[in-house]
Amino acid sequence: MLTIINAFQLAGWQITFLTAATDSPHKADLSALGIASEPVALNSSSFNHRVAQLAPDAVLFDRYMTEEQFSWRVREVCPAAVRILNTEDLHSLRDARHQVVKAGRPPEQADRNTALAQREIAAILRSDITLVISPVELALLTSYYQVPQQQLCHVPLHLPLPDINNPPGFNARNGFVSIGNFRHAPNWDAVLQLKQHLWPAIRARLPKAQLQVYGAYPPKKATQLHNPKEGFFVAGWAEDAAEVVRNARVLLAPLRFGAGLKGKLILAMASGTPSVTTEIGAEGICEAGEWPGACSSDITAMADASYQLHEDATRFTRAQQRGLSIATRFADPAPTQDMVQRVKALAGNIDNHRATLFLQHLLWHQTLSSTRYMSQWIEAKNRLPEP
Repeated sequence: MLTIINAFQLAGWQITFLTAATDSPHKADLSALGIASEPVALNSSSFNHRVAQLAPDAVLFDRYMTEEQFSWRVREVCPAAVRILNTEDLHSLRDARHQVVKAGRPPEQADRNTALAQREIAAILRSDITLVISPVELALLTSYYQVPQQQLCHVPLHLPLPDINNPPGFNARNGFVSIGNFRHAPNWDAVLQLKQHLWPAIRARLPKAQLQVYGAYPPKKATQLHNPKEGFFVAGWAEDAAEVVRNARVLLAPLRFGAGLKGKLILAMASGTPSVTTEIGAEGICEAGEWPGACSSDITAMADASYQLHEDATRFTRAQQRGLSIATRFADPAPTQDMVQRVKALAGNIDNHRATLFLQHLLWHQTLSSTRYMSQWIEAKNRLPEP
């Protein structure tokens, strides 16, 4: 989201950030970027009034559920505004993979026709343009779900990467690291995989090795995994993610399900830190055979690779150099600049763009507007006096 905001700022756009989320001590300081941030209420026509006052040229919805809640209101009061959906990742794909993994089946058997997929694809079709960061998901949207190309925009994850010209070498590092928000289901599952399977296999080879597990919002069930005798340290929030990754020899990410692109793995590459992950972790970043470290879903193979990367300076350095090369692909701002130009072009030609989108018109038909009428019903109910 910050990448998108920065791209529009550089193009001279004025940005207002409206949020219904609760406050967080770890939020980005938008005011330091000159961006006004305002709270908005769910299921309230006060949003309509505020958006009408702002009269935006474009409105970006962060994830499909935000589009469901607010897009019909934007369409009602600012019909000419370009409606942009930022997917981050395909939530329905991630959830479907989660379900099959819980059932003991491989993630490639995930059901693509779930109720959540129907909701998410509907949000994409209702929007004028949808931002997709993973080439794998872009192909899925066009080939399987038949979303028109003119409604999609590939915007690879663009990270403010650390200095990739002089990362710490093998001898300046030690130990293993894992990082990821504990509230994110794939990350929590990966922590459990570490604790129960991968880390014991690594410690069998390296009895004195230490693993630092970082991540925001660690719940009690996570902090209870902290065990110095096992070399398993639950460190919680990292003030500087790049620094803790740069200090480790190997980053571990045994992700069994998920979607989108994994920023921590790109950060590891840019930090000169080899990583051991799965095919799900590597998806959309590069081919498994090109991975700067190891890519496997077999615990024994992952543990062996982790040992070798941690102990073999030559293998470490080879993986480090490969990772730095891949990381440069995500330092190019051109895709985000192209995105801004596409939105600008749409803002000047939105009627012609929408004229070709039959499915968009179909999904805005009143018989398919349940989210709108549910929201209005909740608002009316909230106005009733307490019994």
